[in-house]
Amino acid sequence: MIRITISENDGEQRLDRFLRKYLSSVPLSGIHRMIRKDVKVNGRRVSGETRLRAGDELSLYISEEQLADYTKKENRQTAGRRTFKIAYEDGQILAAVKPAGLLVHGDGKEKKDTLVNQVTDYLIAQGDYVPRVEKTFSPAAANRLDRNTSGLVLFGKNAAALRALADLIRRRGCISKRYLTVVAGDLQEELHLTGRLEKNEEMNRVTVSADPRVSASQPGREGVQESTAGSGKAIETIVRPLTGNGQLTLAEVELITGRTHQIRAHLAAAGYPVIGDAKYGSAAANRKAAEKYGLQHQFLHAYKLIFNETEEPLDSLRGKSITAGLPKKLQKMAESAFGTEWMKYSGQNGQK
Repeated sequence: MIRITISENDGEQRLDRFLRKYLSSVPLSGIHRMIRKDVKVNGRRVSGETRLRAGDELSLYISEEQLADYTKKENRQTAGRRTFKIAYEDGQILAAVKPAGLLVHGDGKEKKDTLVNQVTDYLIAQGDYVPRVEKTFSPAAANRLDRNTSGLVLFGKNAAALRALADLIRRRGCISKRYLTVVAGDLQEELHLTGRLEKNEEMNRVTVSADPRVSASQPGREGVQESTAGSGKAIETIVRPLTGNGQLTLAEVELITGRTHQIRAHLAAAGYPVIGDAKYGSAAANRKAAEKYGLQHQFLHAYKLIFNETEEPLDSLRGKSITAGLPKKLQKMAESAFGTEWMKYSGQNGQK
């Protein structure tokens, strides 16, 4: 029999999910079979839905040899050179500044050099994460950015912090997410965009249609076709112009909802495509920006996170904001396009 004491990082999750991660070589059907026959929590048979608590004793009626076979894991590959910066860090969370071109999580082509792996390597080196001690927890990102979007990504350094971050991000208004972008066109007034978003998984592309509850005559809604009620997921985006030159506008975008490609698709549908966006943007405007400013990817940077509401263990962040200054390449374009006016909006890495 194997006895396991549930740690703080392993608690607050269902028994079946804990075992699925801990006994990673056992298929889900085998996990369910084990729960019925070979598992007790605090000396009692329980269901897979039972939520584990820190301090619970888990008894597995298997041999040491079986445990070694069931917990076989591939050696984790290190990410190599660190390319992210740190905007903020405390004992609970880390706010990383992701560069454009780096994936947050791996995909079919790249599994090693990702932001998650880079941050994990950093936390191991700092002694904040010890893989051999943890049974199921590993540091993870609470939000994500597209590969060619730069800026702030939040990480929980322990399970309680990660759960709190995920919950705050899921609940509307708790954490305000702000982006800086340059769009094609002379945007003069704030846009409050709503609509519905549908995703084509095969093409990794989304389509935005107008929300039937919103007037098509609203500023920025021209050219957006109405959709039937309930089609796609509801989206909401606020766009505030900061400065412009008549052809381009530097704007702050506030995400009210957070869907795949929302900012890029929503702005393109509203008639103000993000400069440098190859998927939803204007080919002519992108070509001109590349020739004139040397821009090779979309100008979209997650520059500020404001903690309006918090919960334990993140109460110390209530009312504070974390900012990340524009990367140098985007700074160079902003200065060329808007002179020194852009600098008052650029921000610096840190917390206020």
